[in-house]
Amino acid sequence: MNTPSDSSLGREVEYPRQYDASLLFPIARATARREIGLGNGALPFQGEDRWHAYELGWLDARGKPCVETVTLWVPATSPNLVESKSLKLYLNSLNNARFNRAEAVRERIATDLSACAGADVRVEFGLPAIAHATGESIDHQDLDIDCYGPPCDGLLMADGGSVVEETLTSALLKSNCPVTGQPDWASLSIHYRGPRIDRASLLRYLVSYRDHAEFHEQCVERIFLDLVNRCSPSSLDVEARYTRRGGLDINPRRATADLAAAGHAPIRDLRQ
Repeated sequence: MNTPSDSSLGREVEYPRQYDASLLFPIARATARREIGLGNGALPFQGEDRWHAYELGWLDARGKPCVETVTLWVPATSPNLVESKSLKLYLNSLNNARFNRAEAVRERIATDLSACAGADVRVEFGLPAIAHATGESIDHQDLDIDCYGPPCDGLLMADGGSVVEETLTSALLKSNCPVTGQPDWASLSIHYRGPRIDRASLLRYLVSYRDHAEFHEQCVERIFLDLVNRCSPSSLDVEARYTRRGGLDINPRRATADLAAAGHAPIRDLRQ
């Protein structure tokens, strides 16, 4: 079984000189999901891990360099997540590979990532537009905060006598890489229908991730489950837009079936 400590994270790795799909490193989602009480049954959410890659290059049939950006969708139902440094190394391994047409590059990436994730991965050239997220920011509250980890779901509160539908946002989510200890920064968007979530309690809860070490995808699933268990929304959509590292950013989204089916236009955060 692959574990984060087995990956290339935190290690000096030689720059790949030739195409190598074996650089992709899968990590089973099941281990982290068991830690938050998710067994082998049906998942309480749908969604995807949307990657934005800013540094993609290859050679055309005559050896001329080509460059593109690309958006990748890894389904949350896939048995594996794709470790970020391995994805960077894999994309770099394409730099000296020759392709007759750009579509062949896209197909190659989709095939290799699907094999790594264990499910169909969608790949498209280009990136979503940069835009302001809609909703109410909870970041400007005048609060005392003293809990920075581990994540404390007991901080969350909701008013059962007041049912609302709204979107709350925060740019203050921070966690750390579980292997290197380096900080990961994100903006978070929470759309829900149900008892009104107390803003102060939500901000304190999100700040309690500040010293927590966990992969981006796992943090979003933990936030989703804690909100379901503590605030009892009838519908919930949680998306984190993490800042770029190594030419990549990741945007995990988890939602109840009704909101996942409704969909929404993906955007990039101003900090991305």
